[in-house]
Formats: sequence, structure tokens, C-alpha cells
Amino acid sequence: MESNMAGWERKQTDTDKGIVIPDDWPGYPLDLFTYPEHYSEDLDCVYIPHGVIIDRTERLARNIMEDLGDHDIVVLCVLKGGFQFCADLVDCIKVLCRNSNKTLPMRVDFIRLKSYLNDQSTPDLHIVGADNLSVLNGKNVLIVEAIVDTGKTMKTLLDHVEAFKPKMIKVAGLLVKRVPSGTGYLPDYVGFEISNRFVVGYALDYNEYFRDLNHICVISDGGKLKYKI
Repeated sequence: MESNMAGWERKQTDTDKGIVIPDDWPGYPLDLFTYPEHYSEDLDCVYIPHGVIIDRTERLARNIMEDLGDHDIVVLCVLKGGFQFCADLVDCIKVLCRNSNKTLPMRVDFIRLKSYLNDQSTPDLHIVGADNLSVLNGKNVLIVEAIVDTGKTMKTLLDHVEAFKPKMIKVAGLLVKRVPSGTGYLPDYVGFEISNRFVVGYALDYNEYFRDLNHICVISDGGKLKYKI
């Protein structure tokens, strides 16, 4: 497998970390935004508003278009948390394709990972749909993931995908956490670098709750207790 397409190589820069949100960022008060009323006592703050997510996604789409344009790619969406980011990213790329001299033919496939129980990452990684990735053989693959925590899950997934001998693999991650136990792994395209806080919304869940929340928010201790299993 080639890590880069022939004739294309991009040096990583500080901007590849994405928008760096500092550890002391308090977020926005909830009453400044609209959100489902049934979560009114379950959230501490709005961490990243929906509009900011979309604006950043548009820029990532442009970067991807500039780097990978005119090559067929397979977008591999990591479910469940990545579905909203993937859908919006693909939509942004399609808009660019309609208004650019470059084109980026895409097909989208899906894989599901489960590595969390409550707010803790578990040592067991369950991959659903992993045996149906033979379509990746010889293809240029863009993995789209909502959040990279320690990086261990992504490294395991990359090893698994590499077994199907794709031509190239790139990763777009909306969020990358700064965690003490992290591997230092950094996706090729990063939306935001965030502190080690448990965030929900924009399809990110806590035991399947909060996927219906547009903004990325910090769950409260009361919310964790309420939805704990």
C-alpha cells in the first residue's frame, strides 16, 4: 500500500492539528443556543456550535479536494458517531465538484466500531462489517471518523483496512483529543483539537443518547449518571 498517491506529497504543518481549543475553554452557555429540551439538565455547555462545525467541515472538504481531486476515492464512514460528519463532508465535496475544474468521484462504504461503555474506552474493539471490505483492494481510501481519542482504535482500524491492500489510505477526523495515554496519532485532516472532555452531539453519543443534538456539547455529571448502563 502506498501512503501517498504517486506524485503527491504534503508536509504536515501546525494547521494540520486543526483548530486548537485550549484546556481552559469554558464553552458557551446553553441558553445562547437551541437544543432539545429533554437534554436541558444533561449538558454543561455548548462546546462547538453547529455552525462552526459546518464552516470547518467546508474548509476540510476544500483541503481534501485540493489534495485528492481528479482521483477516484472510496469514503469509508466509521459508524455510528461519524455518520453526520461524513454526510456533511461528502455534501461539501459534492458542492465543490459542481463549482470547480477538479472532480472527485466518490463511493461511500460503512464500517461500525464500538469501543466505549459509558464514558470509558474498553480494551475490546468490535468491528461490524469488517469482512466486507474487499472492495477497498487497490482503491484510494478516505476514512472519515468523528473523534480520535487515544488513537489506539484508529491504529487498529488502519491495520485492518491495510490487510485489504488499498492503494492509499487517508483519514479525516473531526475531533482529536489531547489525552495523556494517547499514541500521538494525528489524522491527515483534522477539524478540531480538543481537551480531554467527554463530548456528545452531532452524532456523538453517550450510550446511544445525544445523537439528535446538533451542537457538540460537554455532558454533565448528572447526564452521565442519568444515562449510565
